[in-house]
Amino acid sequence: MRATDGSEGTDGSRGTDGADGSGGADGSRGTDRADGSGGAGGSGGAGGSGREDVRRFWERLGLPGLVDVHTHFMPERVLRKVWDYFDALGPLTGGVEWPITYRAEEGERLAVIREFGVRAFTAMLYPHKAGMAQWLNSWAVDFARRTPDCLHTATLFPEPGVEGYVREALEQGARVFKAHVQVGAYDPSDRLLDSTWGLLAEAGVPVVIHCGSGPAPGKHTGPEPVARVLARHPRLRLIVAHMGMPEYEDFLALAERYGEVRLDTTMAFTDFSERFAPFPREAGNRLVALGDRILLGTDFPNIPYPYVHQLHALERLGLGDDWLRAVCYENGARLFAISP
Repeated sequence: MRATDGSEGTDGSRGTDGADGSGGADGSRGTDRADGSGGAGGSGGAGGSGREDVRRFWERLGLPGLVDVHTHFMPERVLRKVWDYFDALGPLTGGVEWPITYRAEEGERLAVIREFGVRAFTAMLYPHKAGMAQWLNSWAVDFARRTPDCLHTATLFPEPGVEGYVREALEQGARVFKAHVQVGAYDPSDRLLDSTWGLLAEAGVPVVIHCGSGPAPGKHTGPEPVARVLARHPRLRLIVAHMGMPEYEDFLALAERYGEVRLDTTMAFTDFSERFAPFPREAGNRLVALGDRILLGTDFPNIPYPYVHQLHALERLGLGDDWLRAVCYENGARLFAISP
């Protein structure tokens, strides 16, 4: 398999980075403090990570730490191309400034996320074209071996041979997959992927899928292509990234219909995203009803604000400590069989 060393596009959301962003489902406004504890514009790079603020959050809840199902680790030259894309203010960032808060070498990024008390995290890596996924999966095998607290992550693309290399990744211990419909610009219901979805459904291995139309709609983003996949494979464990932003309610409806569909919180409810894709206040009760199938995700390290801001954005929804405990640790620990 030819090694491809670049990744075009990224897995974030666009918007403006103001300190007056609106809050979450409860209609609250404001940001976290600008002292590194949260909020766009707060300190908190790899050298000032806000470790104590994050730890205070989960310690107050009586948790042993956090489980974050949406973090990015990938080959360094690929990640740097992703960062270059952010720096260039491309269309997927909406042409606005997007400072990478945790821009650092791999070892330093790992140290930071461990200092936060994240007990398990992922290496969300993804191809933007055919001939790239199998190479990324080979890198992920080595990363998982040397990073035991990272859930072994693999990826896929609709291409001949996809079922074979996905099966190989499963045999090598992959525990979660990443599918990026927006960056890959493919239809997840493509028949080339049909047997692969069936394989993953049978294996019970979750797939984090970026399929919402944020930050910019793609040819195959939105709920309809995913609904076609689920109609064929209703037991497929899909984790909808970014809560399906901005089609929140459509993806909540899919989770209500299919018991194995989950959603991750990545960038949702934050000031950054609320300015261009606010979560509908009237859907707050649906978050409570699906509280056992919503998982913490953050997009670390590619976020334009300190890590703790995602946690405070969830807290200010006002859905209670039991809900926060489930979302920030218990749901992920149960799904991936993580011991306390």
